[in-house]
Amino acid sequence: MVTIKSKKEIELMREACRVTALTHKAIEEAIKPGMTTADLDRIAEETMKKYGAISAEKGYDPGIKGVPKYPAATCISVNDEVIHGIPSNKRYIKDGDIVSVDLVALKDGFNGDAARTYMVGNVSKEAKRLIEVTRQAFFEGIKFAKKGNRIGDVSHAIGEYVKSQGFSVVREFEGHGIGRNMHEEPEIPNYGKAGRGIRLEPGMTLAIEPMVIQGKPDILQLDDGWTIITEDGSLAAHYENTILITENEPEVLTIL
Repeated sequence: MVTIKSKKEIELMREACRVTALTHKAIEEAIKPGMTTADLDRIAEETMKKYGAISAEKGYDPGIKGVPKYPAATCISVNDEVIHGIPSNKRYIKDGDIVSVDLVALKDGFNGDAARTYMVGNVSKEAKRLIEVTRQAFFEGIKFAKKGNRIGDVSHAIGEYVKSQGFSVVREFEGHGIGRNMHEEPEIPNYGKAGRGIRLEPGMTLAIEPMVIQGKPDILQLDDGWTIITEDGSLAAHYENTILITENEPEVLTIL
């Protein structure tokens, strides 16, 4: 069931999302060649703690047999890793890498979810364009995140824009509702037909997250049970914000 948030719940969502945005700001300021992905994870966890929040991802149980609980505070995916990369003291960030960080701050019972792909040092023009298109795909989508429109209108706009730029969207993973739980209904694919799905209503809070691949859309899962990579080794980028459906334009909650 899709939850409609009360005014009080929306205020609590705003605060959780503010912490999420502040955590991304700390990561953006810190990231540089020579760091490990575990270094970034520690910065994120410490920042959340500083603002009275915890990571909703740490210890998350996917409920899949043989897949362990998620061990870190963030998902950090480098280059051809699409999503759910596990931070490691052995994974060094190099000049020219693109690094996707997906994090969820839990504060006072509510979650804020956002992802960014960061450019480290001298990044190729192709990588830069991929990141720009992924970010713009989010904004193309939320043009339709308005009262009375349908989820499919958002999904269609994202998918068609990415396709027009010569890239591919990931089909196996998608955006979602968010609130007291990190993942709530509805599911929000990054492709589909306009005019399909539930109607959007004021008070809905949604995590919309284009995941875009430079090459073919095919993906693989690594043996750790979490990390998703591109099958053809091409680069991937991720951009996500938590938004609020209002009586008018959508409010992006995870941008300062």
